[in-house]
Amino acid sequence: MTSTRFTAACVQMRSGRDVLKNRDDAVALVREAASQGAHFAQTPEMTSLVCRDRAELFDKVGPEAQDPVLAALREVARERGIVIQIGSIAVKEGDKVANRAFLIGKDGEVIASYDKIHLYDVDLPNGESWRESATYTGGSWAVAAETPWGYLGMTICYDVRFAALYKALAENGASFLSAPAAFTKQTGEAHWHVLHRARAIETGSFMISAAQGGLHEDGRETFGHSVIIDPWGWVLAEGGTDPGVFLAEIDTGVVAEVRGRIPTLKNARPFKVEVIPTIETDQAARA
Repeated sequence: MTSTRFTAACVQMRSGRDVLKNRDDAVALVREAASQGAHFAQTPEMTSLVCRDRAELFDKVGPEAQDPVLAALREVARERGIVIQIGSIAVKEGDKVANRAFLIGKDGEVIASYDKIHLYDVDLPNGESWRESATYTGGSWAVAAETPWGYLGMTICYDVRFAALYKALAENGASFLSAPAAFTKQTGEAHWHVLHRARAIETGSFMISAAQGGLHEDGRETFGHSVIIDPWGWVLAEGGTDPGVFLAEIDTGVVAEVRGRIPTLKNARPFKVEVIPTIETDQAARA
């Protein structure tokens, strides 16, 4: 019989440009989470390397089978008997890189992987400009993976702005969702909490999202505030900007209760959009 109760840990990091140091930091923090009673530990997006320089990034990453962070965290999962979600690592895919998440079972075997679907191509008001599509290749499949406590919907960072993805994951059986991230400080201050609470509330799901936080070696500043949110939208655990471990008790058994109370997934109906122009607009279009 599947258990519904477990202790989840967000492992907050400040990854830099040294893959092996990042590996060691991740291993130490996941072990700390396990020593505090975590059954499930999640690291942030780009656990292995935070580096804006494309040439340097390509020089330091390799294929999945050779990634030292994946290998090390598989060993920790076996050693401590916990489930680990690597928020993501950079994996070389031809002339681009995949931003890939992994779910690792208690036996150290990879249960599932997920490539970030939505790429962060934006221009921010403070002058920051990001073009992930120049370096990364986007995924095509949403992933809901089985765990001992129910199905986990795997997403990454910018995905959290696309509500339809989370609705689809919940409709396909996910009772807890994740968006491990390296959110910029500017967008995080404005949007991080409201987006995560909205995704939890509208799907009646737990949200578990570990984050990068603070000023990184490559000059970027990330928001941090790793967060665990319940299906009613309450924040159960939250970090600040420094690396650390943040835990909360989860009971996926309450998901059915919350979804029954406010059945938005069940009550959703298909619809069409009718666009009605003003007379002036219509006349201009005909001219």
